[in-house]
Amino acid sequence: MKSKIKIASSTAVLTAALATSASAGNANTTNWLDNTISPVANPIYFEDPRVTSEVRPVYMYHWLPDTFHFSGGTVPLGGQVQVMAVQLRYALTEKLGLIATKDGYIEFQPHHTLGHEYGWGDLAAGLKYVLVDDQDNQAILTPGFTLTVPTGSPDVFQGHGSGEWNVFVSAEKGFDQLHFTGNAGFIIPNNFAQSTSQLHYSLQADYYLCQYFIPFAVANGYTILSNGNGQSSQSLQAVPLNTEGYDLINFGSADAAGTTQMTVGGGARSRILKNLDVGFAYEVGVVNPVGIFESRVTADVIWRF
Repeated sequence: MKSKIKIASSTAVLTAALATSASAGNANTTNWLDNTISPVANPIYFEDPRVTSEVRPVYMYHWLPDTFHFSGGTVPLGGQVQVMAVQLRYALTEKLGLIATKDGYIEFQPHHTLGHEYGWGDLAAGLKYVLVDDQDNQAILTPGFTLTVPTGSPDVFQGHGSGEWNVFVSAEKGFDQLHFTGNAGFIIPNNFAQSTSQLHYSLQADYYLCQYFIPFAVANGYTILSNGNGQSSQSLQAVPLNTEGYDLINFGSADAAGTTQMTVGGGARSRILKNLDVGFAYEVGVVNPVGIFESRVTADVIWRF
């Protein structure tokens, strides 16, 4: 009888140990999203489909074309624009995230035609929600929106119009170390006479070689859907622009509807620590008219908490 009790007791202990081991194994299973990265290029509109809590300083060095082509002719331009900003994201729940995507300080430094100007950017914030999170098929889908409030300085082409909405969806599909991230959305102004409406879209492919080197290729596009009235700023008043300001500026261009602007580029992220990423991207304008986009370097640091 005692022997049977000992056997039963040993069996129960062994079963509990196996269950504990299995549970621990499941807990240590890597989530496919752990090896994915946030986009670096187009940081204002190319939103990560994951919901995270993070602080993200961003720096952009943007080269202006030597000659600016518009429907009224050409003018010499050249020079650069520098942007220094901090984005904030906070996970209200596992699926619902608060995002603050636009702010910061802008230095507009053309070589010709226009003068050097300095000022603050507009503010933009909103929400995103994970609608699909399919671990088995390595897929995630997240719609969201932001509202841009015209609080910035007109000296750097901010503070114009009555604000605008960005209604978007972000998605990602993984194939083990290879990941494809996409984003598409509509920029909808509160006043269509003052600002243009636009369709924006982005695609990134990255490959997780190791935590310290995750290279990617990226493309960002903007299609202008409607014209403004051209009264976008005191510097460019009544100029019939046939391009827009990509992710940073909405000129309210009067002759841009139907045009598409696009950039392509690449870069890499490095996961210095489990909760600390650094990123670098380089883009060039590839579709005429390029407008104000000759090329751009974007660098960021992401600290997650």
